Amino acid sequence: MAGLYIHIPFCKSRCIYCGFYSTTQFSWQSRYVDARCREMLIRSLPQLGEVGGGLTSVYLGGGTPSVLTREQLRQIFDCIEKSYIYNKVYSLPSQQGGVGGGSEITIECNPDDVTDEFCETLSQLPVNRISMGAQTFDDGRLRFLRRRHSSGQIGEAVRRLREAGFRNISIDLMFGFPDETLADWISDIDHAIALDVEHVSAYSLMYEEGTALFELWKNGKIEKIDEELSRQMYETLIDRLEVAGFEHYEISNFAKSGFRSRHNSSYWNQTPYIGIGAAAHSFDGKTRSWNVSDIGEYIAAIGRGELPSEREIIDETTRYNDLITAALRTREGIFLPSLDPKFRDYLLENAKKSLENNLLIVENDRIHLTRSGLFVSDDVLSDLIFV
Repeated sequence: MAGLYIHIPFCKSRCIYCGFYSTTQFSWQSRYVDARCREMLIRSLPQLGEVGGGLTSVYLGGGTPSVLTREQLRQIFDCIEKSYIYNKVYSLPSQQGGVGGGSEITIECNPDDVTDEFCETLSQLPVNRISMGAQTFDDGRLRFLRRRHSSGQIGEAVRRLREAGFRNISIDLMFGFPDETLADWISDIDHAIALDVEHVSAYSLMYEEGTALFELWKNGKIEKIDEELSRQMYETLIDRLEVAGFEHYEISNFAKSGFRSRHNSSYWNQTPYIGIGAAAHSFDGKTRSWNVSDIGEYIAAIGRGELPSEREIIDETTRYNDLITAALRTREGIFLPSLDPKFRDYLLENAKKSLENNLLIVENDRIHLTRSGLFVSDDVLSDLIFV
């Protein structure tokens, strides 16, 4: 079993923090959708054999998948059905938290794209999970990010999706804006809780080189918030969401019982996944590959029947290091008996300082971050990398 990721790189406008591959050149859109479908057909036969023949999850990410037309979305799902096996019958988790059957099928969207027509289109497709980029409920901060929606459109989008029958909605939030106060952040958290969504992903604003945000900071036009305030914001996030009934199951992710993201969990748990589209990554358990980050090159290569990708074989050391940087981000951490003795001994030896300082803990044969360790996770994990 595996996950399928389909990259939609088109955006009507580019947010100042975004470091993902995207474009505002919509003239490529129709040809790109055609090329993506051809890539699925090219990849389907060899990769189905490698990953076990079925999909546990499908994820349309971006960019902005919600800018696609009804016909283009239908074309993509028609091609998925021709190329892969997945179960369209999806039952929601029970009140007791049991995970429902069927494939989890997610589409990312912007709040202002969630019109009645868009909801009608989604209701005719096998989509059963929505991931919406809210970011903040403050209109001034939304304009700073160059987001094209207003705060009021977030709640309106959730209402429309509920009326269309969607019962698995996730929203993204950001904190750590220049001049943002703790009270500002609490207001955003409380707005998110009031929407009664099933999942929240929350990230500290990152100043990634090559983004417009990084240039503003580099040129002294804005200042980052201090580390102590950022820590307080993160602690407040955890406390308020846990009181509201969310499980903190990964450093940046919170879910109500039974509503963890299956697709994202596949990345953290080293489950195979197939990436379709420009800049998309794939992993079959033995190798990792990534497509070229250029739409023109991507379309031209697919047109020749070639996969525009590079590939690397994952050796034992790389697999261990990937596990450290991914699985240790989760609530469950790493099951120690599953490791090769060489790497298990290395991990426990290099974890001694963090264990003594209550940044890591070993429970029931699993090693995972403590709450204190969450705040310095990058430092903790770097000590455990095999070099």
